[in-house]
Amino acid sequence: MASPPPVHAGGAAAQNAQYIQQFLSNVLSQRGPSALPYAEDVKWLIRQHLLALVENYPGLQPKTATFTHNDGRTVNLLQAEGTIPMVYGGVVYNIPVVIWLMESYPRHPSCVYVTPTRDMIIKRPHSHVNPSGLVAHPYLQNWIYPSSNLVDLVRNLCHLFGRDPPLYSRPQRPNPNSSPSPTPPSPSPSHSLSENSNSSSSSSISRPGIPPRGYSSSSSPYGGRFPPSPQQHRPPTQTTTEDAAEVYRRNSINKLMEKLHDDAEALRKGREAEMEGLFNLQAVLRQRDDHLSKELRKFQGETEGLEQQLQMILMDTDLLESWLRENEGRVSKAKSLEVEEILEPCDALSKQMLESTASDLAIEDVVYSLDKAVQEGSIPFDQYLRSIRSLSREQFFHRAMASKVRSAQMQAQVSSMAARASQYM
Repeated sequence: MASPPPVHAGGAAAQNAQYIQQFLSNVLSQRGPSALPYAEDVKWLIRQHLLALVENYPGLQPKTATFTHNDGRTVNLLQAEGTIPMVYGGVVYNIPVVIWLMESYPRHPSCVYVTPTRDMIIKRPHSHVNPSGLVAHPYLQNWIYPSSNLVDLVRNLCHLFGRDPPLYSRPQRPNPNSSPSPTPPSPSPSHSLSENSNSSSSSSISRPGIPPRGYSSSSSPYGGRFPPSPQQHRPPTQTTTEDAAEVYRRNSINKLMEKLHDDAEALRKGREAEMEGLFNLQAVLRQRDDHLSKELRKFQGETEGLEQQLQMILMDTDLLESWLRENEGRVSKAKSLEVEEILEPCDALSKQMLESTASDLAIEDVVYSLDKAVQEGSIPFDQYLRSIRSLSREQFFHRAMASKVRSAQMQAQVSSMAARASQYM
């Protein structure tokens, strides 16, 4: 078990705070197998929670110890061990507790135990402390990260224990051989659960004790036996009036605490509903973000495709401009030539083929014009038939000539390919 150095008397409060800060910084910054099992993103918050707890409740000191789970697993955890103050019957008592910071702290609550000494027993039944000392408080059950903290937890425990003390002193068996003492002995100063007093240890004035249930009136539920209360020597009327005022004060405090708890519960539910709405809105925003990301990637792909097409068009434009610059002289020269002279056949067969095809297409155009003319009644029908008969005969000869020329060209091409093939063999 590791703990900070002990605090000495004198002006050691600042030195103790410095020791605790150094201790927490060291244990929370460890790495490797000896590292504490807390998430890295919350270690600073854990350090702040413990420092604030020690500042507000100096009776608690942070240390590391081994915690054993119900399934037998052991783990090294941080704990705050010591006493917390409790006001009962106008007297301040110290309740020994240990607060374990579990592995999931601070996202989940800590584990609080009441640790009675040998002279104490746990009150049974108790509404918030089970027989093993485990504390079940509404603040722990309604723990909200990151607003919940150890200081508010201990403050709530102090109020709870003040209304319903969790510990009583064990009943001591009377010694039949000893004579009764008119004044019970004062509590031992080394007792873990003791009464706080501003007077010196040698003062003969004692504070009133609280009798346990079923025990004698001289037995205090906290820290052994205390002297009887001086109020017992007051007149009965005054005692009854003060008891009624005390009951009224406690009832008022209980009502205020209940109202405060109800208000806190309503506020918690409202915040949970608000957070649920924010989570839903966050999910919708994430869906929209995904949709926008997909559309953006789609637009980027289209932009890249358009840029590639633009580059191709610019390249084609450059080629066309270069071709026009190279053939600008030829175009000016071609303006003085006839259309028939622009294309020249490469051989006699090509010339015959060109002439036959041109004549065939020309006759085709004439026949089309004659059809339109006879439909409109521009020429007599008998003249139309004579012209069609003459043109058809002429077109037949041109087509036959084109077919023979095509056959001759194919034969010449085959002969040329055979000749080239024989050269390579």
